[in-house]
Amino acid sequence: MNLSDSKTINADPATVYAALLDRDVLASCVPGCKEMTGSATEGFEATVVQKVGPVKATFKGAVELSEMVENESLTLTGAGKGGAAGFAKGGANVRLEADGDQTILHYDVEAKVGGKLAQLGSRIVDGFAKKMADQFFTAFQDAVGAPEDGEEEATVDEDAPKKGWFRKLRGA
Repeated sequence: MNLSDSKTINADPATVYAALLDRDVLASCVPGCKEMTGSATEGFEATVVQKVGPVKATFKGAVELSEMVENESLTLTGAGKGGAAGFAKGGANVRLEADGDQTILHYDVEAKVGGKLAQLGSRIVDGFAKKMADQFFTAFQDAVGAPEDGEEEATVDEDAPKKGWFRKLRGA
């Protein structure tokens, strides 16, 4: 399954890039994440519980960051095993594009599954993978700095309170 999309984030590229390297931000954005350890330099290990069609599994896996160009791009690569349910592996190429005071985050995701999960059929698995990617990047957009309700994405009010909790931590 391959998927490409983009999200507009109300934060500068440096803030977005820092959030992509932050374990707590990533853990809060991964749907079903129960635990995440590690760091951007060493890689992350995570436990994720998900239900794909009739199959519910706990996946334990690792995510590595590579091809890192500060404030511009990086690649996330991961693999997890879900016991009898099978395995999942994939990655995402992420590119950041400055757009005034905002950042457009472009992503290309590739995912593969095997075992019982693969027996569900490509339509179910592809739909699930697309949903997971969209949930992750939407949660990431909200955590870092999504537009306020009713606020147009093209404008930023510098005096308005910032919605993204990650920006509050960084003092932006």
